[in-house]
Amino acid sequence: MDNMELWLHKAQVLIEALPYIQHFNGAKIVVKYGGSAMTDNALKKNVIKDVALLKLVGFKPIIVHGGGKEISKWVKLSGMTPEFVNGLRVTDTKTMEIAEMVLGKVNKNLVQYMESVGVKAAGISGKDGNTLTVKKKMSAGKDIGYVGEVTNVNTDLIDTLIENDFVPVICPIGMDDNYESYNINADDAACAIATAEHAQKLAFLTDIEGVYRDPLDQSTLISELTVAEAEEFLASGHVGGGMLPKLQNCIDAIKQGVSRVHILDGRIEHCLLLEFFTDRGIGTAILGDGESRYFNE
Repeated sequence: MDNMELWLHKAQVLIEALPYIQHFNGAKIVVKYGGSAMTDNALKKNVIKDVALLKLVGFKPIIVHGGGKEISKWVKLSGMTPEFVNGLRVTDTKTMEIAEMVLGKVNKNLVQYMESVGVKAAGISGKDGNTLTVKKKMSAGKDIGYVGEVTNVNTDLIDTLIENDFVPVICPIGMDDNYESYNINADDAACAIATAEHAQKLAFLTDIEGVYRDPLDQSTLISELTVAEAEEFLASGHVGGGMLPKLQNCIDAIKQGVSRVHILDGRIEHCLLLEFFTDRGIGTAILGDGESRYFNE
């Protein structure tokens, strides 16, 4: 490709992005940040650059992050063995202390990256401003400790940060009515926040390309699903592992007012830009009724 073709190609990329930028200008989007994109520094920087660009072209991003691998590492270093029931971490008092400490460190690290690319960011937990209120979450009837289920989202602090040109970076720690601290599954927290904020987009960064009709066949990646199709797919029994609760979260978010939810492979460089700004997209989009993935047709 000679220089002129290269420049024309770059121009075409920008033109392709234009209708998406126009449609979502001023829209709130929630990015659930997790998986390898949180542990690989190069990927981490690319995700942060994506979020910075989204903000600078008129989106209003909100980051909700996990930190499960880092928590497990510190639990082991403390001489304990991480324990899970149905995918949820068993969280006793000491594990809760470790989780809050680790998530706080991860939170400020992400803020540091955001600031380094010229975007104002503020790191908070769900405890700040009483943002996330929870009740104890049971797992198949079993008490697994300080694991919270979100019962209310107070958006006052998040909205104040957005109105003052900050990107909120939120770690999933909340309090119950007795002001006890609880660890919250980051997917659950992201869905609750996206719903409360009436977000136009909710994106999950994962370690898989998206939703497959056959998990053993990568050629069966599903590019787009309506809520009805997603529910039918769940009922088919072909969804397993960590994707089952994630897809259910997507359906719940759409039913509660989020326009579209994206499941993306966070290991792909600039996955957010590729999914949000290109005609083809790269992951799986779950759409609300009457929603179209594309805005150039």
